[in-house]
Amino acid sequence: MRRLWRRLGLERNPLRRRIDRLQRGFALALLALLAALAVPAALWCGGGAYQGGTRAERAERASRTQVTATVVASGGVGVAGDRYIHETVQAEWPGPGGETRVGPLPTWKNARPGSREPIWVDAAGRPAPPPRRHSRTVTDAVYAGAGGALAAGAPVLAAYLLVRRRCDRHRADLWEAAWARMDADAGRNRPS
Repeated sequence: MRRLWRRLGLERNPLRRRIDRLQRGFALALLALLAALAVPAALWCGGGAYQGGTRAERAERASRTQVTATVVASGGVGVAGDRYIHETVQAEWPGPGGETRVGPLPTWKNARPGSREPIWVDAAGRPAPPPRRHSRTVTDAVYAGAGGALAAGAPVLAAYLLVRRRCDRHRADLWEAAWARMDADAGRNRPS
């Protein structure tokens, strides 16, 4: 405990100047402010992201259904996506009214005529990505909480760096004054 007290600069060391104690006190006050700001900011940002994510999960689960697609023809022509060319297969799957829908789907492992694979479709029966997973919601909430804490901590860190810079300048001035006094004393105390 004594070592921690000394490391924090709270003990009465004759070598520690008043400016050092002021800087430590200011740093501790900013640390308390950071704790008071960062925790609520993280909870608010993370909670908002989590609620939005769970709403998206429910909406996607309600609007999408999983059906089984059957490959009709394999080795389809590639379709240009966002950045990649995807190989496709011609497949059929049941539509929302029970009718059979036919169209290209991205190929999957061992896709040959007659093979079956579960896919997700939207309310109109078009292929859709799977509903959002809860793990993605949790991950997004953690990232949002961390971002909120960092955003709350940035001004506090900037304030500390400004105070530290000011204290360092003051310490440098004190050192210069001490060296000047020592030089002046050295001239007076020379042996004759």
